[in-house]
Amino acid sequence: MDEFFGTFFGSTVVSQQLAYLEASLLKDIWETFYSTVLSTFFAYVIGLPLGIILVTGEPDGVRPLRALMRVINVIVNLLRSVPFLILMVLVIPLSRVIIGTSVGTVASIIPLVVAAFPFVARLVEASLRESDHGILEAAQAMGCTPMQITFKVMLPEALPSLINGFTTAFITILGYGAMSAAIGGGGLGSLAINNGYQRRMYLVLYVSVILLVIMVQIFQSLGTHTANRLDRRNTKARKRGKRGAGQAKANDET
Repeated sequence: MDEFFGTFFGSTVVSQQLAYLEASLLKDIWETFYSTVLSTFFAYVIGLPLGIILVTGEPDGVRPLRALMRVINVIVNLLRSVPFLILMVLVIPLSRVIIGTSVGTVASIIPLVVAAFPFVARLVEASLRESDHGILEAAQAMGCTPMQITFKVMLPEALPSLINGFTTAFITILGYGAMSAAIGGGGLGSLAINNGYQRRMYLVLYVSVILLVIMVQIFQSLGTHTANRLDRRNTKARKRGKRGAGQAKANDET
């Protein structure tokens, strides 16, 4: 045991690893952040409309689209059934066509988007299905168009759930991005796998993992807080609590 710690955590080895972290850590954190943000953005550009169609295009939906529904369901289910590492390898030619290379942080965005947008579509679908059917029926009875029902009723009603889904998607893509180091992606995943594990720089490995965990905790907390603030039920409960506290204070004063 002493020999192990001396080999991998000796003062000289630790100094070398700290110098390596100082030189590359900020760059890897930035690469992880911007690749995750861009991948999430493009995944929602594709997945959000698909999720809306999966709900509104049902036979009993506000705008039935049976043929398109079948095609979208097949595509989403097919892509979701392929493991991410295998999907990354399959998408390498697409990365070369769009980016011009299949190696690097920017190139990893393409497989991240392809892997994430079916997941986003299902998250959006699940959120929209939580909408109150009574409100939808009332909107239809008032003569609202399918577009008005979708964008003025369904999406606002499902906003807290959509925010929670966005947080889940962001964290999932962050984890996918760490795995993209297996095909030449950059960021903290590459730092942990290619340098920390393969080169036996265990301090680098542990620091990378800890930073990934911290990033997940930060984004999860922000997403949960935002969803709770936008949830009308929580807002009404807070207002009732304030009114109750004010009434109790008035009663005490009298």
